[in-house]
Amino acid sequence: MTGAANYFGSILLAAWLVSAAMGDQPFDAVSSFLGSPIGLIILFGYTWSVMHHMLGGVRHFIWDFGYGFEIPTVRALSWGTLLGSLTLTAVIWVSAVSHWGAAR
Repeated sequence: MTGAANYFGSILLAAWLVSAAMGDQPFDAVSSFLGSPIGLIILFGYTWSVMHHMLGGVRHFIWDFGYGFEIPTVRALSWGTLLGSLTLTAVIWVSAVSHWGAAR
């Protein structure tokens, strides 16, 4: 699921970058969409997806070394991935919003 969300989010990121290269009008249009409530929800979900996918990769990296296969450890790593991704997403968005507010 996170891989599919990352794919879709990466297309949006590419569209934003291409629109920046095309000029002010396309960039403003894409930025306007991404700054709308639905766009912000999509960006928030994309952020969570990237964080969750990254921490899932760390979990698999641990498993690649032959550690963490006991059921309690598997559960702890799974919960850690979920809670860690939610925490990182919150930190990123709080930081971005506070920075954006200070820049205005």
